[in-house]
Amino acid sequence: MALRAALRTKCALSGFLSQPSSSSRHGRVCASTVLAAQQRSNSTSSKISVDFDQSTGVAVMHMKSPPVNSLSLDFLTEFCISLEKLEMDKSCRGLIITSSLPKVFSAGLDILEMYGKSPESCGEFWKAVQEMWLKLYSSNMVTVAAINGSSPAGGCLMSLTCDYRIMVDNPRYSIGLNETQLGIVAPFWFKDTMANTVGHRITEMALALGMLYSPAEALKIGLVDQIVPEEKLMSTAEQAMAKWLAIPAHARQLTKSMMRKPTVDRMTSKREADVQNFVSFITKDAIQNSLRVYLEMLKKRKA
Repeated sequence: MALRAALRTKCALSGFLSQPSSSSRHGRVCASTVLAAQQRSNSTSSKISVDFDQSTGVAVMHMKSPPVNSLSLDFLTEFCISLEKLEMDKSCRGLIITSSLPKVFSAGLDILEMYGKSPESCGEFWKAVQEMWLKLYSSNMVTVAAINGSSPAGGCLMSLTCDYRIMVDNPRYSIGLNETQLGIVAPFWFKDTMANTVGHRITEMALALGMLYSPAEALKIGLVDQIVPEEKLMSTAEQAMAKWLAIPAHARQLTKSMMRKPTVDRMTSKREADVQNFVSFITKDAIQNSLRVYLEMLKKRKA
């Protein structure tokens, strides 16, 4: 099922918060009823959990898809639906995105969605990646990435879409758009997002060499805005959120749109062509072979 079809089906329930059991999704209750009855409301699902605090208007989204929060089609669909619910709730003004898994924020795109798949499957996957970026990059909410571990490739892209990035200061963690190391070329909107953050030349070097930066290096080039000890990550994210929310919402949202709209418009105007380019590229024999070699390397590491 295409992502947009899934969103149309599931987001008909966007006024509801799921409270699934461990084996099934059921027991949906009206979000407005829940929020009126209690100040804190929790929405949980298999790969994403959302904790919304009505008293502050801030939600915390925890990614929880072991082992490394890979951005699979299922994960991305669930992520977008969760984000859509928050966007539609006018009382939600801010979103902190973090990981429930130790040592990793997100390892990026799920290679299994790109290896040995039909062109149609690859196309649906790429549409889901586009949708995630569009929803986050153009969100009216204040978005803060609380990066509690490594965040390569698509994980880095996710954090770059946010208004503010805070990373745990641990030299064992890394962040960056390292696609070229896997024989993959980052699309133009990955490039634009990074260039908007750190500048053209740094982006050119980073993408060409597939560079991964330590937290200290990422701070130096402006890839992240703060680095903090792990125990202070969430409190610092909350402080940053409060600072952003202190600005009148209308002025802040218009300024964000003014800064980001050219990038969003460029991507949306070329969206279908971008899908076609991705499918054509990723299904090439040479690229599939590179992905196979990488997957075999991962298997050897685990062994």
